[in-house]
Order: sequence, then C-alpha cells, then structure tokens
Amino acid sequence: MFSNGVGQSWATTDFTFTVFDSDGVTIKCVGDAGLTAEEAVALRMAGRLVLAVNARGGCGACVVLLSKYDPVSDQVKEFSVSSCLTLLCSINFCSVTTTEGLGNTKDGYHSIHQRFSGFHATQCGFCTPGMCMSLFSALTNADKTDGPEPPIGFSKITKFEAQKSISGNLCRCTGYRPIADVCKSFAADVDLEDLGLNTFWKKPEDANVDRLPPHNQGQICTFPEFLKSEITSSMGALESCQDSGLPECQWYRPSGLEQLYKLLNSDEFTENQVKLVMGNTGSGVYKENDLYDKYIDLTGIPELSVVKRDSKGITLGAAVTISRVIEVLKEKDNTVLHFGGKLIFCKIVDHMDKVASPFIRNMASLGGNLIMAQRNQFASDIATILLAVGSIVCFQTSSGRLIISLEEFLKLPPCDDRTILISIHIPYWSSDIDSSSATSNAMVSVPKSDSSILFETYRAAPRPLGNAVSYLNSAFLVHVISDKISGDLILLNLHLAFGAYGSEHAIRARKVEEFLTGKILTASILLGVIHLLKETIIPKVGTRHSRYRASLAITFLFNFFQPLAKELVVAEKINHVDVSSVATHYPNDKTNGSEDIMEPRTSKFEQLCNPSIILSSKQLVEFSTDYDPIGAPIKKVGAEIQASEGITFKSTQASPKVIAYIGASDIPTRGENIGCRFVFGAEPLFADSLTEYVGQCLGVVVAETQRYANMAAKQANVHYSNEELEPPILSIEDAIARSSFFDVPPAMYPKQIGDLAKGMDEADHKILSAELKLGSQYYFYMETQTALAIPDEDNYIVVYSSTQFPEHTQGVIAKCLGVPEHNVRVITRRVGGGFGGKALRSMVIAAACALAAFTLHRPVRMYLDRKTDMIMIGGRHPMKINYSVGFKSDGKITALHMDLFINAGITIDLSPLIPSAVITALEKYNWGALSFNIKLCKTNLTSKSAMRAPGDVQGSYIAEAIIEHVAAFLSMDTDY
Repeated sequence: MFSNGVGQSWATTDFTFTVFDSDGVTIKCVGDAGLTAEEAVALRMAGRLVLAVNARGGCGACVVLLSKYDPVSDQVKEFSVSSCLTLLCSINFCSVTTTEGLGNTKDGYHSIHQRFSGFHATQCGFCTPGMCMSLFSALTNADKTDGPEPPIGFSKITKFEAQKSISGNLCRCTGYRPIADVCKSFAADVDLEDLGLNTFWKKPEDANVDRLPPHNQGQICTFPEFLKSEITSSMGALESCQDSGLPECQWYRPSGLEQLYKLLNSDEFTENQVKLVMGNTGSGVYKENDLYDKYIDLTGIPELSVVKRDSKGITLGAAVTISRVIEVLKEKDNTVLHFGGKLIFCKIVDHMDKVASPFIRNMASLGGNLIMAQRNQFASDIATILLAVGSIVCFQTSSGRLIISLEEFLKLPPCDDRTILISIHIPYWSSDIDSSSATSNAMVSVPKSDSSILFETYRAAPRPLGNAVSYLNSAFLVHVISDKISGDLILLNLHLAFGAYGSEHAIRARKVEEFLTGKILTASILLGVIHLLKETIIPKVGTRHSRYRASLAITFLFNFFQPLAKELVVAEKINHVDVSSVATHYPNDKTNGSEDIMEPRTSKFEQLCNPSIILSSKQLVEFSTDYDPIGAPIKKVGAEIQASEGITFKSTQASPKVIAYIGASDIPTRGENIGCRFVFGAEPLFADSLTEYVGQCLGVVVAETQRYANMAAKQANVHYSNEELEPPILSIEDAIARSSFFDVPPAMYPKQIGDLAKGMDEADHKILSAELKLGSQYYFYMETQTALAIPDEDNYIVVYSSTQFPEHTQGVIAKCLGVPEHNVRVITRRVGGGFGGKALRSMVIAAACALAAFTLHRPVRMYLDRKTDMIMIGGRHPMKINYSVGFKSDGKITALHMDLFINAGITIDLSPLIPSAVITALEKYNWGALSFNIKLCKTNLTSKSAMRAPGDVQGSYIAEAIIEHVAAFLSMDTDY
C-alpha cells in the first residue's frame, strides 16, 4: 500500500509506502512527486520484480495489479496498470500486487506461474511477470461476475477473454502460442486437447483439468484487512483537510473546479512549471524533458468523473477512464436507447477495445486523450469515432465555460495549460431522423418511408490489438431512407470522419457529405465521391507512408458505401465480415475473415438493417516495401563527420539532481579508451576529439535516478566543427565509391565452387544483371542494455551485466580502468533477451557503468531507454547483392555469380564471420558453379554485429529470391 500521509497536498520527499505482506512491512522511499510506481518498486526495493524497460507503457513488462478500496460500499476494485506510467502520488491509499504477491520461492508459486512453466511459455522471462499480472487481473475480474459457476479448476473467463487479457504484453523470444495456451487453460470453454506441448500430460487424450495446477478463486488477498482499517480511520481527516499551500508542496488534489482555478491563478503556480495529471499515460507518448515544480491531480474533482444519462444521450466526465467508458456504453438501458443507438454504442465499444492495451485503458482518461488530440496533434482513434457521432464537449477556460461540438473544439488553437476539459456528451441516435439528437444542416425533404442508421468504424495499424497508433482511422454514420415506391436508397445526415492520416486533427469530410446528401448511390456517384475524397485527405508534408494513408481513406469509404450502390451489389451473395473478425488485406487483395451468404430473396433494405452487416469492423494492414526493417540511412543536408569541440548543459529543474559527467578525460591514466573488443579489433568507449558515426557515445551523465539522468542528457549542447573533414560514408554505395572496406582474413574467406565459365556455357538462359538489397534489423530484446557496477576495496569492482560474453566483458572493463583482470568480477544472473545484441554490444554499457562507479567511488546503475538503445546498438548487417545466374529450360541452375557487399558499420566487430555464414547458407542449394566477390564496407554508422542466425538468414533469403527470379523468368512454379 502506498500511504503518503493524510491531506490533499504533501511535501517533496519522504513518501512512505507499505509492502503488504501478511504482517505489513514498512519501507521508506524518498523521491519527488514525479516518481512512478515502477521506480519505487523496481529500483528502490530489492527483490521486487517489476521490470523497467522504456517507461512508455508499450510492452507490458511492468504491469502490476492496482486495487482500490471504497469504504462506503466496502468494495475492492482491481485492475491492471502500467507501473512505469503510474505516478506514486496518484495511487495514495491503494494497494499494489506484483508477481511476487501471487507466489514466490518461499511461499510457493501460483497456478499461473506453474502453468507458464508447464506450457513452456517463458524463455528469457523478462516479459513473464507482466504477462502473469495481466492474466491474473482478467481472472480476478471474471470470477467476480454473475455468470454461472465454472467446473472445478476453471475460471469464469472465456477463451477469447483470456487471450485478450495479454493483448498489450509483448514477448520477443518465446512466441505467443504457448502463452495463449496458458491463458486458455483457465477458461471453462476450452478443449484441453487443443492445447500445445506441456509437462502436465504427454498425449492429448490424457488431457484433464485435474492434471493442471488448481485455480482457486479468491486465493490471493489483494487488499488486506489492516489496510482497509487504516483507510476507514483516515476518511474523516481526508474529507476535512484543505490545501495547506505550503511552498514545499509539490502534489495537490483539489476537490472542485473552483479550488483548482484558485490554485492555478495564484502567484505560486503562475511562476512555476505545473502539470495537470489524470492517468499520466500521455507521458508514454510525449516524454518529459524536465521536472515540474507542481502537480495537480484532477481525479478528485467530482464533476470530472460524472457519468450521467438523460433522454438526449450520455455525458461522461473528462476524468473517466477509457475502460470505464467501455463499461458504460456496454450497459443496457432499454428505456432510452433505440435499436440504431444500441448498435452505434456497440461499435464504439468494439473500436475503443482496440485502442492502447487493457492496462493503459484502465488509467488513461477520455478527456486526456481528446486534449492530446487537440493540443499535441495526437493521432487519436477516440476523437475520430466521437466526431462521427456528433459528440459535444464542455470545457472551462480562465474566461468562462464553453459548450461546443467536438469538431469545433478540435479546430480551436491548441489549448493552454489552464484549459480544463470537463465532459463529453455522446448523443443517442435513432433510425427516425426527425428525432435524432444530431441532424444535418443539409436535410432534404423525402417521402415518409422506412429508414435505418448505418455506422461503421475502421482503423489500420501495425497491430490490430495493443499499443499501436493508427496509420488511418475513420468512422462513418449515415441515415438511409428506402423509398417505398421505387425501393431506392437515399442517403441523408452523413457524418464521415477521418483521422491519423497526417492532419492536425480528425476531420469531417464536409464536401463529400454535402455531395452525397439526398442522393441515390450509383457507381458514377461513388466515383465522384472518391475524387472529392482525394482532394480532402491530403497528409501534410513529411508524413510517413502518406500515399498509403490516403489510399486507406478511399478503401474504407468504398467498403462502407459499396453495398449501397446498385451496380456494385452482387445479387447472389453479399460478403461481409462479422463484428468479431479481423480482416487482413494482402498485396494480392485476398482477405481472411468470415464470409456469410445472404439469401437472394432478402430485400436490400433488410440486408442493410442486419447488425452484422451494418456494424462490421475491418482491421486492414497493407504490406509493402515501406515496412522494410530499420537501418536504412537518411542523409541529412550538409551531413559530415564532426569534430567535437565541447559539451555544455542547459540549466533546468533536473540540473541539481546531476552528480557528474563522465567522459573520455575521466579514463584513468593507466586505462584505455576501449568499450568493446574481440579478436578482430576494438572499439572506443567514448568519442574523444572526433565523432565518427551516428550513435557514438560522447559521455555519461550520472544523476540521482535514471529518470533524472535521461532528462539531463537531453539538455546537452554539443559544439561541433566540420572544418577539413570529408563527407561521411552513409551507405554501401558511398563505401564502394570511396573504396572503404575492411579486410576479410584469408582463412575466413569462403571457397568458390566449380567452374563459373563452364556453368554459364551450359546454360540455356541467363540473367546477367540483377540486384537485391537487404536492410538492417533491430534486436528488440525486451530488456534494454543494463549494468550495475559496485566498487570494492583495493581497486576491485563487481559488475552485474546483462551480457552474453561475461569473459570478454571482464577483459574490456579491466583494460578501460587500467587494472588487472582479476580485479574485475562480472556477474550475469540472467539476460532479458539477447539474440546477439548482448554479445559484444553490451560491453560498452558495462564499461561505461564501471568507469562511472570507479571514478565516483560509489555504486552506479545504468539502463538505456529504448530510443537510445536503438540508436547505439546497431543490428543485423545490411547487404547489397548484384548477381548473374545461368539456368536450363527445365529450371536447373548451372552457375551463379554474386558481388556481395556487406555494411559492417564503423568497426569490424564480428563482421568477418558473416561472409562464410552467407555462403554456407547458399551451399545448401545446388548452383552448379558458385562464384562470388565479397566486400565488408566500412561506413559511418553504428557497428553491425551478430544477430540470431547471423548470415544464415540473409543467405537463405538470397537463395530463395534468386530461385523465384529464375522461376518467374521461366513461368514455372518454384516448387516444381
């Protein structure tokens, strides 16, 4: 339990929280109001397994269970949260359960732990704690429902719900099938024989729930009784306490809007950096570059947490979480909702369920999402779908309160920090356009006839579920009138919303709406709509994949209107996707999804009123060369190798938290500037007078915490000079032109096979010149590079390093510090994913951490944030291949010659091993004669290193690509 004392504001330090073992152990934690739960639990409490990765809420490794107790109703509410984004002060009087709270080596493991082990659902194990807590949260809440009691050993959770519980948790090395099997094993509707390999039974026919570790509802106490008693006894003091207004206070929790603006308008707040906080999930998108003086928690204002229904719609307070919004829209209220309105709410729920991940939605507020969309041009799905249904917002400024449409709100200049979004009103809709709460200004007169509402939402994103910002999202609402005489369908009251395509905010396609209003849709009309939409959806300059995004808008709109156009409706059958399915568009335009066939005798109007047609959600993903692996260099105008003249730091709020800056000048006299070493050569730890490549380390900022160090590093000003320096080599082509190559040791250069000239003479056909290009690939281990260095007596040092090469790491640290190797002890407890990225590349972090600890004579811990890790560490080797191949008419290849160019980066690293690995992969195939010329290119990029199956992956791809080229030339099947 986190208990910061009684009151609505408290001082900067001395946060006290209790780790709720059965007897309650009190541990004191010191930090500012920006301290997160992850920092408190993972970094300040030994043995508590909450894993820090990138503090963006995107991986789920740090998920914990948060429990809140309501003394009035005597109810405990439990839900998963991302501890890296959850501020410690915001969970005052809450309890936090980590994976150790479920089970441990001392008290025994929970059935979730045992099943993860038994189904082989963990490899490096870094993501497993978060997976366990996400699943435990889903099981706990499912067992609280009023559903029928499941068979003994199972939970009330369904297979679908169980798998969805981990939708936001990333795993890099195990693969999701065994993890999904663990989740499904708790569901009563699972067929145990369908589960994969496990240690509980050897054969599928032996599957039995009795063989699984038992699931016991209510086994874990997430909110001990003594904590409830403490909260109950503190209620009176909490309710009567007012803000003290003390200068040293950092955290405020006003009880009303009047009190809030009293704080904001006071001199103390106008002169300081102030952050308004609800769920703090926005910090995962927009990282903080400096500390704040004051924090104001808005969740204590009742008006911002209201949920109100009336005859016109639902009003939701801005502080209501997205998860709560989903719950509210799911609730049945037959007294006020028409059939069309129910379908619209169901569709909004379905789309919101794809936004972020469960542990983010549990803390993220509806208002915070819309404010980010308005102020920061955040690509919000929620803003788009609420725009389509005519939502209205109420917000407060320093001059007064305004109530306007969401469309008008989004068009306003970016809100300042004193603007408070109060509520969002979602209107009810009905098929009767005269009684609709939101009608079109372009309404036309039509004969009295049957009518219906069509509503559908779309989104295209890298992942259908979990944290992935859309490439484009859209939502379409339209009234359809069926003329009883002609049977034609007339379109009225259109709301066509698009967002996330590279615009400042979500928009309504007004020109398209006006063009379609009152019209009967035909193929020619639809063609005109497409032309109008092309003029409307124009991504701003610099938007990535701009053409893809624009084409998505046309695709979504066409898919929505196609069933309404006479000429485009197939009489025999209408294909559609059920609301629960996910469709994927591949380059050959084939889709996977459910297909239903409607009887021809069903009228077109009845077909359109079918909920499964009206409310279908299609997840569209297009594959193209735009999504090649990372690593292709982008040359900036005037880019040159730069000589560093000095580093200064801008003074900020985080500056007093900085302890030291460690650079090349701090390396001991007897030491060397070395950060990485292998048999082929070494790499410097820090750039000294010359910066040779993008991502080169200049120095290390040491601060009180990792967060302070990251903030301080962002304030560095590096002064460069590029006089008398040659332009950098940023590509293989540059290296070829400048003859910039590393030598491959003769003993490691692969041998040619056969006689190339003879093989070419035997060929019936020849491809004399063709080219392949392979990009790089980031390692993406779950645990970023990390190390902990602890100085010992007599120049000894102990380094805990997440490395795959502890013996080489020991030697590099000893050389850097100028001490004997036996003075350095390197310990590797476990590696949270490596794939080769923690072989040589981890040495740089271990050496830098050891140097800082050695210099300051105090323990130093370091872990890279994800962005820095991606910039520094490199990845798989990019390659360029020019080849010529000879082959017979029956497809038999007689000769192959390759010019293979490998981008090694700035240092040689392990690159001399790659040519042999590539050729070995090619030798699995019979080429007749195989000839090659291999060059290792030296470029001004981060050194490339070994990555899972180094060289073999590239070699296999090269072989398959050549075979497909030959097959295409001969118009043959590659498997012939």
